[in-house]
Amino acid sequence: MITAIDDRDILFADAEIVVVNKAADLLSVPGRGEDKQDCLWRRVQLSFPTARIVHRLDYATSGVMVLALNPASHRHLSIQFQERKTAKTYQAIVAGLLLQEKQQTSGTVDQPMRCDWDNRPLQIIDHEQGKAAQTHWRILEPLDNATRVELTPITGRSHQLRVHMQFLGHPILGDRFYAAPEHIARSERLLLHAQTLSFSHPITGEALSFSSKVPF
Repeated sequence: MITAIDDRDILFADAEIVVVNKAADLLSVPGRGEDKQDCLWRRVQLSFPTARIVHRLDYATSGVMVLALNPASHRHLSIQFQERKTAKTYQAIVAGLLLQEKQQTSGTVDQPMRCDWDNRPLQIIDHEQGKAAQTHWRILEPLDNATRVELTPITGRSHQLRVHMQFLGHPILGDRFYAAPEHIARSERLLLHAQTLSFSHPITGEALSFSSKVPF
């Protein structure tokens, strides 16, 4: 049985959009099969029947999402995402002390990516067939054999943040796709959260920014 999204997870709503906080280990849209029908979109629709998906977060990732409530708003928001006129930041906790040996506190990963067709839905870095992918990272604080980081995706490839952190040798803790067993065992969930989302209101053009408390 699908239940409506909790009111506490509704960050904003008007006649055009609804902004919500997605839980970890929840699909953004339905998958194949009866057991994969529970998802953020269907939960939101129980409270906002006209809600339409504009973008997605990975099943394992929590955080801020915006949904459109009518065709015009859906079109405007979709264009903003396609033309990279939105801004997003994430928080993550990665294994080890990130690039401590190089005394860096920030940097950019620029590694092209594509789907690993033999192991879908996994993604891989491929310099011949991959599409451009860039992620900016910034250290927030060192932890016990781990590092809290802020991640800003410049592009929006599937699993981009997860693959780029793995490329640096510091996979995100709890990542069941890209981390080693000892790093998966350190968290019951993927420690990746979409903390902020900024965009222009689809009708008024007002600059909007929303944030969701990091749950780890």
